[in-house]
Amino acid sequence: MWQIFNITFKGIFRDRIFRGIAICSFFFLLIPSVSSLSMRQVTELSISLSLSLISFMLLLLSVFLGGTSLWKDMERRYSYSVLGLPVSRTSYLLGKFFGIGLFLLLASSILGAACFCVVKYVSVVYPPMRPVVWMNLFISIVFMILKYLVLVAFAFLFSTVSTSFFLPIFGMLAIFFVGSASQQVYDYLHSQSAMNYSPFMKKAASGLYYILPNLSAFDLSVNATYGIGLSRSGLLLTAAYFVIYTAIVLAIAAQLFAKREMK
Repeated sequence: MWQIFNITFKGIFRDRIFRGIAICSFFFLLIPSVSSLSMRQVTELSISLSLSLISFMLLLLSVFLGGTSLWKDMERRYSYSVLGLPVSRTSYLLGKFFGIGLFLLLASSILGAACFCVVKYVSVVYPPMRPVVWMNLFISIVFMILKYLVLVAFAFLFSTVSTSFFLPIFGMLAIFFVGSASQQVYDYLHSQSAMNYSPFMKKAASGLYYILPNLSAFDLSVNATYGIGLSRSGLLLTAAYFVIYTAIVLAIAAQLFAKREMK
């Protein structure tokens, strides 16, 4: 598995994706100017914009790396020669997943460092009404990485049953949008405003809520922007949810990949 991990990680650098991340980091230089348009919450706006930029970049990386990595290897028949060696399909799948995960961690570290520099600069030039809670900002970026690792796991799941890259990419985007809104839909259907909806619809929505990933649980941007305290038990529960959910998705992907015929 570790050989596949190293090959995957080095292969991403050969695709020059890392250079694209470094170039996109220069967009952080525009954030102080844009944030200054806010008369009262300049620092808060800079935090929000920085986290949004990091989230957007990680989404692009997750979609293009997770959605095309496994498919590209099978399309170019790289996987056929590798699987001919004494390497199990599960090890092959997990090696590629952890290789992409390490690259996301490295990319988010660079983007996070740029975010901290921008927020520090803005907070000095435009002192905020409330102090910046740097730990909240750091934890927000960490849980953002976990969210996109869940999406990468789904991309691998879709890749094991697809013969093209359309299903992994668009399926991954569908999971992203649905998972980001599942908590709001669930809360609405169980509120007083949804009294007219049928019980069947509510049960069906509840079933999908527990099956699909709740990506909004990983969104801590509000806590980072306004310095709202974080619940330690809530963070531990979300981290445990990530580990269990991702392990289940990867286990299903490994089972499907093991049964897939290689022609």
